[in-house]
Amino acid sequence: MSTATQIQLTLPDGSVREYAAGTTGMQVAESIGKGLAKAAVGIELDGQVQSLQLPIQRSAKIRIYTRDSKEGLEVLRHSAAHVLADAVKRIRPKAKLWKGPPVDDPRYGYYYDIDFGDQPITHDDLPKIEQLMHEIVQQDVPFVLESMDRQAARALMVQHGEDYKVATIDKIPSDEPITFYRSGEFVDMCRGPHVPSTGKIGPGIAVLALAGAYFGNDADNKMLTRIYGHAFPDKKAMDLHRHNLEEAGKRDHRRLGIDLDLFSSMGDLGAGLILWHPKGGFVRHKIEEYWRQAHLRGGYDLVNSPHIAKADLWQTSGHLDFYKDSMYSGIDIDGAEYRLKPMNCPFHVQIFKSKRRSYRELPFRWAELGTVYRYENQGSLHGLLRVRGFTQDDAHLFLREDQVEAEIERCLRFVISMLQAFGFHEYAMNLSTRPGKSVGSDASWEKATHALEAALKAVGLPYEVDVGGGAFYGPKIDVKIKDVLGRTWQCSTIQCDFNLPERFDMTYIDGKGEKARPVMVHRALLGSLERFFGVLVEHHGGAFPVWLAPVQAVLLSVGERHAEAVVGRARDLRTRDLRVDPDDSNEKIGQKIRHHLFQEKVPFVGVIGDQELANGTVTVRSRTDGDLGAMPVAAFADLLAQLDRDRK
Repeated sequence: MSTATQIQLTLPDGSVREYAAGTTGMQVAESIGKGLAKAAVGIELDGQVQSLQLPIQRSAKIRIYTRDSKEGLEVLRHSAAHVLADAVKRIRPKAKLWKGPPVDDPRYGYYYDIDFGDQPITHDDLPKIEQLMHEIVQQDVPFVLESMDRQAARALMVQHGEDYKVATIDKIPSDEPITFYRSGEFVDMCRGPHVPSTGKIGPGIAVLALAGAYFGNDADNKMLTRIYGHAFPDKKAMDLHRHNLEEAGKRDHRRLGIDLDLFSSMGDLGAGLILWHPKGGFVRHKIEEYWRQAHLRGGYDLVNSPHIAKADLWQTSGHLDFYKDSMYSGIDIDGAEYRLKPMNCPFHVQIFKSKRRSYRELPFRWAELGTVYRYENQGSLHGLLRVRGFTQDDAHLFLREDQVEAEIERCLRFVISMLQAFGFHEYAMNLSTRPGKSVGSDASWEKATHALEAALKAVGLPYEVDVGGGAFYGPKIDVKIKDVLGRTWQCSTIQCDFNLPERFDMTYIDGKGEKARPVMVHRALLGSLERFFGVLVEHHGGAFPVWLAPVQAVLLSVGERHAEAVVGRARDLRTRDLRVDPDDSNEKIGQKIRHHLFQEKVPFVGVIGDQELANGTVTVRSRTDGDLGAMPVAAFADLLAQLDRDRK
């Protein structure tokens, strides 16, 4: 039986251990095992994360986070951001700090936003900052939590010249505590948690990049310098990440978009808007062609909708209440306010409502490649991955309630088959639940969430729950695809919605001749075509498979006397709907081979010289398999056609 000075801690396995009040998380870890204590970096008490070194004063459910867990890495990276700020202040004492959180980004683990004033840093300073960080880690200085009242906290930050921290203090509600973490001479206003000491961070840290960021994320404020870094459980993992970053740089879709002449943006066009060049446009055509065929085979009908609509539509849907900041300003047309569409769903609702519907007709499966427009802060725009105008491979399903679970499972299987067709075979699934700002009854949200969860279990896919990550009208399954470098990208989504049908007063006639409310499922398999194309480029490194490649092969002449044959045979192959170009230039044959296979990333080249001309053959080299030898032109055509049919 516990006393007033004893607390009970319930471990994840359900076992209960008794400790003296004031025992630290580290002492709990040590009592369980030396290995756990060595790997521990933080704890969770009744769902709240806190530092290992802090005393535990109450009974609670406890989890101990190790350095290789998702939650543990977040603590590790937050601590590394603190050390980054310490290192920066050593080389730029007048620098003013704003914030340094851990982030969920495939490239970086944390950042710190800093005002360097008239002493800016450059990329050349990053190795020095990183070296200082390693020295601070090796010193193994304790992280000490300090709590202050508002007046003392403000005075401390004024003393240190931390203007941005002072501004932050002034915005903190009066009933919230103000905490600092001190490590040696360095002190930073922070809620934590942090590892017990800098040595716990370990050697797996790096300083990686610079960027700009507005204070308060407001473009009207001063631009600060954002320093990105990362932290991993050990140096080996960090070295692998550096290697992957180098590889990612080679695969960067923005660079390949220029090198391969796929797309462009900016110029006089405006930020976040994309121009598709002929080669990129052709790859997009092949994506859309496959998408349409798969949908028609899957029992979908294709629809289209306009780019603008009266503001009343967006008021009814709830977008003006919940999504206005991401919508463009109204357009006055004949005295009425119109808005560029950020979503396609209200248009499909209008199609449903255009006539009386019967329960016998349901489900309706309506799909559209619909271009939408959403305002994104200019600083967040990133090539094709975050844009302001994009085409969504959207579909909306209108169902009877008894059809919902089976149809969501069907959608989930469709997502997987679609992604696999483009070479993606690994996924991470999230079940995103009701956010704080939302519409609808608890009962409808519970039914929708249950239907999504049942589909995930039926398909046998592991998933994590993203609490509060749903749309304002319904919960969703988010599918993140993994590329060849192991990075995850959010593309596909399936959302179950009991609320828009009610907001738009949608009905059908049920088996009893009475009005009934349908259920909507919103789903996108590829998501934004722009984003998916960017991910696809990086996944394949610009070297598209034969069925997607804008040019499948190039025929090369060895000398000038072979030029006519190269042009003629390329023309003949094109009559078979094969994408074959001739190269009858005077460049050396080795240079032409390297250019087309490795710079232009064409799947095949075929060389024609004296022997090939005499024998009616072509000597084929593959980008992936090397020299395939000589073969009849007809056999080469059959090879390309087969690979095109097999989507390889």
